[in-house]
Amino acid sequence: MAEILIVEDDRSINELIQRTLRMMGHTGLPAYTGREALKAVKEKRPALMLLDLSLPDMDGFEVMEKAEDIPVICVTARDEIPDRVKGLMAGAEDYIVKPFALDELSARVQVVLRREHREQTLYKLGRTEVDICSASVRRDGEPVDLTHREYALLKVLLDNRNIALSRGRILDLAWGMDYYGDDRTVDVHIRRLRQKLGLEDQIKTVFKYGYRLEI
Repeated sequence: MAEILIVEDDRSINELIQRTLRMMGHTGLPAYTGREALKAVKEKRPALMLLDLSLPDMDGFEVMEKAEDIPVICVTARDEIPDRVKGLMAGAEDYIVKPFALDELSARVQVVLRREHREQTLYKLGRTEVDICSASVRRDGEPVDLTHREYALLKVLLDNRNIALSRGRILDLAWGMDYYGDDRTVDVHIRRLRQKLGLEDQIKTVFKYGYRLEI
């Protein structure tokens, strides 16, 4: 689960994004002004900021500059090419123009979070340790024999840790885009992973959606 700062002065849009992030398994931290955003950055150190560039008290680009190393996705009505270029050159990870589709926003958030986490290669999940470099898995220090598909599924969950993935998305990533079987096969393999690795508490079921690996 990631804490994501939503800097948007329109309360209805802010609340809509909060609900969307909650469905993904994340926590949305609302801020309605630039000053509130910078205060939240200092106190909360969110994993990502969704930033409207037109704020009532200061320009969004100024917020970006002062937020320093927090990844930013600009979510704004400013659709002119110079604004897009300025946002990306200022360090934004992505630039979304209003009005936007919630599915698109969700996908772009997941991409940025995944990009930020990708460099890690060694994971400790309770009593289980996964070494991506050697493609090895141990539980209580003993090797665990996973099938090719089980390991592919585990790798997908790790690459997208703390992010809710739909069954369909898991199938695409772990089975491949050309797989046409029932997505309930994901449930079967998740159950096996939980049993083999003791991850009943870490692999969460997202109701009517899919799964999320919490670290």
